[in-house]
Amino acid sequence: MKISRIYRLLRLITMIESGRGYTVSELAEELQVSRRTIFRDLNVLEMARIPYYYDKERKTYRINQHFFLPPISLTLSESLAMLLFARRATSSGMEPLSAAGARGAMKLESVLPESIRDYVGTIVKHIAILPAPTAKQDDLEDVFEQLVAAINEHKVCRLVYISFYDRKQIDVTVEPLRLAFVSRAWYLVGYSRKHRQQRTFKISRIRKLTVLSEKFDPADKKIEGTDIFGDAWSMIPEGRYYNVHLHFTPKVAGNVAEVKWHRSQRVEWNDDGSIEFYVRVDGLGEIIWWILGYGDQVKVIAPAILAKRVAGVARRMVKQYSGKSG
Repeated sequence: MKISRIYRLLRLITMIESGRGYTVSELAEELQVSRRTIFRDLNVLEMARIPYYYDKERKTYRINQHFFLPPISLTLSESLAMLLFARRATSSGMEPLSAAGARGAMKLESVLPESIRDYVGTIVKHIAILPAPTAKQDDLEDVFEQLVAAINEHKVCRLVYISFYDRKQIDVTVEPLRLAFVSRAWYLVGYSRKHRQQRTFKISRIRKLTVLSEKFDPADKKIEGTDIFGDAWSMIPEGRYYNVHLHFTPKVAGNVAEVKWHRSQRVEWNDDGSIEFYVRVDGLGEIIWWILGYGDQVKVIAPAILAKRVAGVARRMVKQYSGKSG
């Protein structure tokens, strides 16, 4: 695209964003091009997803006033924090928000006062954000945007979904309630009419999404605050609560105690530097794998069923490695 056309498009955006409203003839006269060229430029804006609209009554074009945010004043620390958060989203694999975060960071950096921009640019180079491994989440932007709109408008969705739980592809009708990025991937939390309960769907496994015209009342299924997965250890509640008591050796006690793993956790320190770790959790399936990650540095004190299940996995692991080598 030629520089002259880019400049013209920027001027076009500025004009129709102003709130005054311009007719095609006025735009053509101001930009010194033909009406046909204006229509081509408007088509470019449409392909770029810039939400302009035509006011039939006034016969003018405008841009949705909520598309571009008004100017804001940021302090030095606020500017640094915003840029770091944007870059963290970019490096963490939180698609599709990472691309938007990168664009937002560029826009923010471009409007900062020169002194703040230079300072922040220097500091950011000396701050590293190391992303955790993330699931493959390519080509999710359209699905993500459709789900955001469906949640906002309380519209029912039909999914063609690859279910690892059911071990097959399923068709399911969902009342979408919340989107959540958990550890490595984006998930849709919603009420499944097929399963008659709240379920979690990994967005990257949605093979087809259809947003229906039917609406639902979210009042009786509303998730308050951040209480998305209840008291599950991570994100899969099982409907049964357990009071878990674990003993961690001094070698790992400090690392375990300094992290808020669960909202119900309680830690008691022993004289030898070990800890007693208490938590009330909905379901044992997820916490088992967390416990196994600490190997012989942790012992399950209670409940007995958790100790039995962890021991069972450990025995199978020993058996797997106790065969004769070739």
